[in-house]
Amino acid sequence: MNHPIARIRIVGLALGALAGLPLVSMNASAGGGVILQNDACIMTIGFYTAHFTAYQPQTSGNEEFCEDLPATGESIFVLDYLHSSLKEVPVSFRIIRDATGLGRFAKWADIQKLGDLDSYTVFFQSPRVEPSASYRVTHTFEQKGDYIGIVTAGHPGNDSIYVAVFPFRAGKADFPIAVAVFIVALLIVAGFLVRMSRIGKNSAESVS
Repeated sequence: MNHPIARIRIVGLALGALAGLPLVSMNASAGGGVILQNDACIMTIGFYTAHFTAYQPQTSGNEEFCEDLPATGESIFVLDYLHSSLKEVPVSFRIIRDATGLGRFAKWADIQKLGDLDSYTVFFQSPRVEPSASYRVTHTFEQKGDYIGIVTAGHPGNDSIYVAVFPFRAGKADFPIAVAVFIVALLIVAGFLVRMSRIGKNSAESVS
């Protein structure tokens, strides 16, 4: 067995695993009340459904976003109701700073453990009925970071309240320095092993 080559393969696998981390995180973010369905973002609030879209007109024009927002600044969130009963019930929209420490994996049960949400809230639209079936709110993000959107909807016939939770980020994430250093180190090691492999191969050919 050629040990330098084996080491190169291990380094390659490590690089591949590292490169795949963002993809795993992105796939894991599909839950939390918003899912991508037939190229459309669908929010589920109990038994209700709505088409969810976010815009940042000052920085991205009419480009639509499903969860993460590429910048801070003015952001518009739109819910186009797909369930007719939503037009008859009060709907609220809250955005909090992510204080759960769970990021993409935060659920409503985790948020409830925070207690009073007012101290974490950066935006709140009190419950309102939207007979037009198009619910729209606007918030200006001053700081980039991780946030959690919380949408509640009532029931047309009783006192039940349904909740949708969608973690997201406003503004591009800073690339972790530690990860950058790790990638550079792996590339250096890989280059060294490749050179050693070539030297070993040339030496073997010279001996033969």
